[in-house]
Amino acid sequence: MSTDACTSDPTPGKEPGQPPVSMPLSMGLEEEYFVVDAQTHQLADSAPLLDTVRRDGSEDYTAELRRCMVESRTGICWSLAEVRRDLRARRNTLISAAAEAGSVIVASGTYPTADWRRAGFTAQPRFDHIAGTYARLADEHLICACQVHVGVHDRDTAVEVMNRVRRWLPVLSALSASSPFWSGDDTGYASYRNSIWARWPMAGMPPTLSSYADHCDRVERLMRTGISADAGQVFWDVRPGTRYRTVEFRIADACTTVDEAVLQAGLCRALVHRCLLEIARGDAAPDAPAELLHAATWRAARYGLTGRLIDPVDAELVPAAVLVNRLLDHVRGPLMESGDWPEITGLAQAALRWGNSADRQRRAYTDSGGLAAVVKQLITETTAV
Repeated sequence: MSTDACTSDPTPGKEPGQPPVSMPLSMGLEEEYFVVDAQTHQLADSAPLLDTVRRDGSEDYTAELRRCMVESRTGICWSLAEVRRDLRARRNTLISAAAEAGSVIVASGTYPTADWRRAGFTAQPRFDHIAGTYARLADEHLICACQVHVGVHDRDTAVEVMNRVRRWLPVLSALSASSPFWSGDDTGYASYRNSIWARWPMAGMPPTLSSYADHCDRVERLMRTGISADAGQVFWDVRPGTRYRTVEFRIADACTTVDEAVLQAGLCRALVHRCLLEIARGDAAPDAPAELLHAATWRAARYGLTGRLIDPVDAELVPAAVLVNRLLDHVRGPLMESGDWPEITGLAQAALRWGNSADRQRRAYTDSGGLAAVVKQLITETTAV
């Protein structure tokens, strides 16, 4: 959660200038994890783990709103192989640090047996403000996400990309869904995290924006009204990066496996690449009505990959596999150019064949009859790096 103001420049030198469309675009991921006691499998304090990973002064691991959560940030990556190596290295660092503290990490949108009433807040002024301002919304905010950044140097171009990628955000949500359980119960949702997140007054699909100045004007009005304390608290499902010159995708649940995180990174970069090509050609942006975008997001959270999803441009209800394959067709050119087509299509088809994390969690529950098996599976999948 960045505290940078909307109009401030990102850190100089952190992102190179926007490359030509034909060149690879940079990527970076932020992953959130639950910290869990290795013996009891109850949520645990992240402070000992963070003390360990920060011994060398690293700023790539940070505390989150709740004391039982931690965030990890990759460096700037230029290929999926680099993304995979970075994700594995950072997970391994967290796994080792957690072991020293008698804990383990879990990547999922919700933790199946967690009780939000027992999870404390991290003691920071900003988090104190959030807890005090949003009351029960903050109390129940015991969820983890995965954010993907794709480098877009020009801020107006980033806003135009935002307008064009909204159609596909529900598909990204369905692929990443990892939060079917809440407080020990099956919610019926593939991504209950999305439903919890959507209750915040500054979350959800962004409006159609005319420019970066328009974006900043809207953000600053939200700040003036007290809805958001800063630009980092405008939690749209896609937004211009507040730290760096990127387009930041925020729709995904925490990805249980490294493969699922790599799939998100590859699809997000290919979407941005496709948008940049369209913008360069002068193609008109597709019309995706706000009400259909909202409905498509809800349906993806509800059914994930198991039901029918909404194509918000065509106003059509289709099987999830059809919409996933439409997305793949949409970004075929960029994926072929980057050499990512075989890997991304393979990962997407594996998700359709074997299910997302939510599907696998439900199978574990059905096979064993209990949430203990679900938790064990989540630990195994998170730490299989």
